[in-house]
Parts: sequence; C-alpha cells; structure tokens
Amino acid sequence: MESPLGSDLARLVRIWRALIDHRLKPLELTQTHWVTLHNIHQLPPDQSQIQLAKAIGIEQPSLVRTLDQLEEKGLISRQTCASDRRAKRIKLTEKAEPLISEMEAVINKTARKFYMASPQRNWNN
Repeated sequence: MESPLGSDLARLVRIWRALIDHRLKPLELTQTHWVTLHNIHQLPPDQSQIQLAKAIGIEQPSLVRTLDQLEEKGLISRQTCASDRRAKRIKLTEKAEPLISEMEAVINKTARKFYMASPQRNWNN
C-alpha cells in the first residue's frame, strides 16, 4: 500500500530541513535562524514582521524571539514603520550580507544534489 502524498511531502520537508541544518552547522545557524534569514532575503525589501511571519507560516509572536536573537547578532535591524507606528520593518544588515551569500550557496548546492538524487521525475508538472 502506498503512503499518502501528504505524509510523503511532510517527510521530504523534514529530510530537507535536516540536511540543510547539517550543512549550515559551520555557520552556527539554527533552523529558525536560517529559515528566517532566507525568507527575509527572498522577500521584497522592508517587509513587516507580520508579512515575514506569514511567509514563514508561523504566528508573529513566535517570530519575535528569533528576530531578537538575529538583531543581537547584528544580522537584522528593525525600524518602526512611518505609516503605522505599531508595525516594524525588517532589514538585513551589512554584517549579514556575507553570511547570506554563504548560506544561499549552501542551500542552492544542496538543492541541486537533492534533486539529482531524486528518482527521475518531471518536476515541472
């Protein structure tokens, strides 16, 4: 009996994240840190905390602790939005740029190897 597609996809995501975690260990990034940094990097500039939380798929209060840690490391800055003082805009700092480049290179290299190791499939359908 074949396993349901949802179970297979969930297992695939866990394997993918574990693999990336392992390969990013030398950069001293936790999973929550690299996922957050990756999403900040991929989203248009000056995203709000709310928009970032939605992109990651978590609640905003869950994101705040991670952002606090990244800000303490000097990797992000948060600024109050001029049009809504309750909202915070998130930016990567200059200090984050070389780390992001290295992190994205690891993620892209891992993705290529991951796809190549997968059974031949039509990934575009």
